[in-house]
Amino acid sequence: MEFALVLPLVAMLLLAVMQFGVTFGHYLSLTDAVGTGARQATVSRLAPDPAAATKTAVLAAAGALDPAKVEVKVTSTWAPGAPVTVTATYPYAIDVLGIVVHSGRLESTSTGRVE
Repeated sequence: MEFALVLPLVAMLLLAVMQFGVTFGHYLSLTDAVGTGARQATVSRLAPDPAAATKTAVLAAAGALDPAKVEVKVTSTWAPGAPVTVTATYPYAIDVLGIVVHSGRLESTSTGRVE
């Protein structure tokens, strides 16, 4: 009897932990992709469109993330020694049994120096 009462609560807790793990994995992928984009941006000063090259690098490194949902923003003057900032966001929703517990956007930022 006790097992039948506790099982739904334990199952919901387990599903919530799994959803959090998936969201955390997406955050790690986003952070890695932004770092890769910042490294690309530091050496793209002479490219025809350095911001586009950076965005392409971020999307290519995004791994398991849906590229259509990743929003990338690159800001720099592209002068030698100037800072370049790469920011990316990705939506998330933690839901348990179809009920959204929390949702929002994951965000990661990385800054480099233009070479």
